[in-house]
Amino acid sequence: MKLTLGFSPCPNDTFIFDALVNHKIDTEGFEFEVMLEDVQTLNEWAIQGKLDFSKISYAVYPLVKDHYHLLKSGGALGKGVGPLLVAKTQIPISEIQNTSVALPGKNTTAHFLFTQAFPNTGNKKFMLFHEIEDAILCGKADAGVIIHENRFTYQQKGLVKLMDLGEYWEQTTGYPIPLGGIVAHQRTNEQTRNKVDRLIRKSLEYAFVHYPLLTEYVKEHSQEMSEDVMQQHIDLYVNNYSLDLGEDGMKAIEQMMKIKSLHH
Repeated sequence: MKLTLGFSPCPNDTFIFDALVNHKIDTEGFEFEVMLEDVQTLNEWAIQGKLDFSKISYAVYPLVKDHYHLLKSGGALGKGVGPLLVAKTQIPISEIQNTSVALPGKNTTAHFLFTQAFPNTGNKKFMLFHEIEDAILCGKADAGVIIHENRFTYQQKGLVKLMDLGEYWEQTTGYPIPLGGIVAHQRTNEQTRNKVDRLIRKSLEYAFVHYPLLTEYVKEHSQEMSEDVMQQHIDLYVNNYSLDLGEDGMKAIEQMMKIKSLHH
């Protein structure tokens, strides 16, 4: 049985899915056609119902929940994993609403968390996550919200942290930060969904057993990251919540959905 599956080329996703898509585990008769895309593209595809299984931002889940079911495995939640608000020089927090801020995509969790902290910022500029640092450095934006591996390297580029948006979420809600998860389209039957959910977990368990070995699959997609940064990336974003959301993880997602429904 052939299924379409989308996730990002980032090390946390390739680490989780490597064993599954490269048949290092028994895939129980499933064959996956894999699309590697940035999360904003995957979010847009989910709104269109394009893929059978896909990684999405939890912030987009309320828009697709009528067509997609949330799986328990393969997600990214955690403490201390949130997006960072950075700039070239320190800007007082009270001034942020009067500055231009670069953000990675309208439906991203990063945008949602930024809006939680700064509901009145008018001048937002949406762009791909890897363009944000340069936009700040060349003056296209006064500040920006960075995600993924940029949080390990922004200081090398001379940027300074203004606020950890994840910390703000944790302090105000008490829950881990729901970044992104795996969803299954309702055209797949329940048996298929449960099986794939279990296989994703198995794929990750396989990866954990062999960690800190970084496979070729992880390296070839990691966009010129050093192995050190790849490992930091995996250490930060892949954890027990990735094996299973659990009660805590589900509550974090419900909290986010509750807040989003109040804003709409």
